[in-house]
Amino acid sequence: MNLDEVRARMVKEQLAARGIRDSRVLAAMLAVERHRFIPPEYADHAYDDGPLPIGDSQTISQPYMVALTCEAAALTGTEKVLEVGTGSGYEAAVLSHLAREVYSIECIEHLHQRARVILGAMELANVHLVTGDGSEGYPAAAPYDAIIVSAAMPHIPLPMLRQLGPGGRLVAPIGEEDLQSLVRVSLKNGHWQEEYFGECRYVKMTGRQGFVD
Repeated sequence: MNLDEVRARMVKEQLAARGIRDSRVLAAMLAVERHRFIPPEYADHAYDDGPLPIGDSQTISQPYMVALTCEAAALTGTEKVLEVGTGSGYEAAVLSHLAREVYSIECIEHLHQRARVILGAMELANVHLVTGDGSEGYPAAAPYDAIIVSAAMPHIPLPMLRQLGPGGRLVAPIGEEDLQSLVRVSLKNGHWQEEYFGECRYVKMTGRQGFVD
């Protein structure tokens, strides 16, 4: 079975069969070649149902969690999105198919440079990679229609909420270091509303709004 067939099976069995319904998300997950973002020693597991190491104690997220997060962000294609935690660059590539413009911030220089090479080769003109403490968002390009956080946070980060535009939403794993809930926070009728999308496990966020070692 070739990689295109393996990826199609991933979308069918790991995503659609487990409740991912957004057709745009399913199409994006089918279009982006996850194996491009996997270190060579894990290439045979590129479409497995789970996260994989990418170095620097970081991981490329489980395909289902990428799809669920993108679905929770409810993107229509017109939005400017901030991704916090570029990591491998995989989710940024998926978001490039779902949003008008994607900013992705990473605090680990090695991962930032690796993602820049991979995404540059893919010629994704609407993805902008930056480095810095993403735990406080990226004010330079705010406001955003959606902010997606790809690392566990101990609390809902107020600096990020302030960077959302009207109708904006934040999707982030919030909780303890070893177990979180995927939360969507949005402003409705003048009040912040929280919606929950199940338990998850992400590597912990560092930085000023992250976990303190």
